[in-house]
Amino acid sequence: MAAGALAAEVTARIDAELATHPCQTRADRMLLEDFSRQRARPRSVTVNIPGGATRTGVLVTRSNGAYTLVYMPEIELFSLCVDSIFGPVDIGVHGTALACFASV
Repeated sequence: MAAGALAAEVTARIDAELATHPCQTRADRMLLEDFSRQRARPRSVTVNIPGGATRTGVLVTRSNGAYTLVYMPEIELFSLCVDSIFGPVDIGVHGTALACFASV
């Protein structure tokens, strides 16, 4: 899949998830606000996988100083990554965008 098409697909997935996320409590609203503030323009990024492997993902959020959210097309899931001097490192937290983002 071309980079532009993948970025559009990731954006559509996130938009659909945000549109269906219940916003009933203050915590729900805070999560959506925090996610919206951190959201980044999708772009390709190399993700380091424990054991020395790397995969190409799509950046979803800017770093909050410790974590970055990346979409991993090979597994069709979002991945919470810890920031390192070598780039984002997959820490094994996978799922929907908001669930991964909220796990910090």
